[in-house]
Amino acid sequence: MPATVAQLLARQDLGLRLLTPSGAAELDARIHWAHSSDLEDPTPFLAPGQVLLITGAPDDVEPYVSRLVAHGIAGLGFGTEVVRAGTPDALVDACTRHGLPLFEVPYRTPFIAIARFVADRVAADTYARNTWALRASRAISLAALRPDALGAVLAELARQIDRPVALVGADGELDRAYPPGGLSTQDRAAITTAAEPLLRARRRAAGTTGGGAGGGAGAGDDDADDGASASATFALQTLGAAGRLRGVLAVGSAALDQAAQQVVTGVVALAGLALEQSRATDAARTRLRTAVWRALLAGDRALAETVAEPVLGALPSGPVRVAVLGGTAIASAADILESRPGLFFARDGHDLMVLEEDAAPSGLPELAARFDLRGGISAAGPLTELASALAQASAARDRADADRPLRGFDDIAGGGMLALLDTPDARAVATAAIAPLGSADADLPRVLLVWLDHNGVYDVAARELGMHRHTLRTRVAEAERILGVDLGSFAARADLFAALRAAHA
Repeated sequence: MPATVAQLLARQDLGLRLLTPSGAAELDARIHWAHSSDLEDPTPFLAPGQVLLITGAPDDVEPYVSRLVAHGIAGLGFGTEVVRAGTPDALVDACTRHGLPLFEVPYRTPFIAIARFVADRVAADTYARNTWALRASRAISLAALRPDALGAVLAELARQIDRPVALVGADGELDRAYPPGGLSTQDRAAITTAAEPLLRARRRAAGTTGGGAGGGAGAGDDDADDGASASATFALQTLGAAGRLRGVLAVGSAALDQAAQQVVTGVVALAGLALEQSRATDAARTRLRTAVWRALLAGDRALAETVAEPVLGALPSGPVRVAVLGGTAIASAADILESRPGLFFARDGHDLMVLEEDAAPSGLPELAARFDLRGGISAAGPLTELASALAQASAARDRADADRPLRGFDDIAGGGMLALLDTPDARAVATAAIAPLGSADADLPRVLLVWLDHNGVYDVAARELGMHRHTLRTRVAEAERILGVDLGSFAARADLFAALRAAHA
């Protein structure tokens, strides 16, 4: 590891003398470099964690020391016998007040000797960490050769970096975590919450979560699951290609140095490769599902069950509902459905077909909202009436919109035949059909609708309209002339009623 202030002071050949009463935390601060400057404000040229070496101090030392501390300077060395003998008392007092370690550098010790000591320690630490990274990468690569390559790689990563590692599946649920029991309840919730928007975006992305002081070697303590410990900090990275994410990798990232981050980067690539290798199997399962669906649709239930059960599991039984879903993310939605028992799904063309038992709780509304899908759900019925159920689901899907992306056939059927007129096509035809009425008399469509609502009974309709029944008869006769129809027939009245309803739907 890099040198600390305490180790620097312990070098007897340098002859350094600590002038301030500093605590263990200040003396154990890591030194990343040593730099000399007698500028009144050298902070623009310094980085946090450095030791500053000076031969003189400004007249007003209070703001000078304050700036150094605020910038994260690890220690201050004053070279004596160059500009003056001894270290200024005012500088000693200011460093004591601000908790900045101040040491005296004798004239015989050149600043370059201090810089060389720090540089040698930095170089040694860099070499040691690079060597560790190579060994860790080798161990992880060997783990990838085991039967459960993905699990072995993640477990080895957790062991090498001494941090918890977790994998969130494409369904947004925590799939696995290493070491076992190494995640608190808070950590699990934080990881899945942070992974959800990354998966929803369906593109490669990274993020972070947490913010507590967890994630170290103590993450695997026996009481780590009681939910009382502070949430650790995790770095998140999506796995898989854009548009078809396979999951999210979460790695405890507290105090990870560059070498450890390089190892994690390699694991991200390995994990992504392991998940992508399953695509061939997924493609075969997709084709198998499509074949089973088409066998069911053709009425060959025995063949469908024989093919499905060994690989896909038992098909739904009893009253079932069929859902037809469409959208640009049906592949991602299918990944989610893979982990849900009690239903069958299949791709058929550009649509996703879902077959679920009527008694099973449906998570399809949440699925449609998550992946911006449009669809319809049939009424419950026997599996032998699958073609009819598919027609119902397709009819319901045709009436889905942005406000109601998933429509149920039960709701549509409950509205009666006239509810089917609530479509853009029906409104366009109806508006064109009654347009001559409005052109002749803007109030005539309303008069006719009231008359038809009262079954063509003139007396009752005239009272509601506030006019004489003979006047109403005249208005109806005018409408017949304009439209060129005889409103004495049921068919003509029904057609006009439907047009008036659709135009004002």
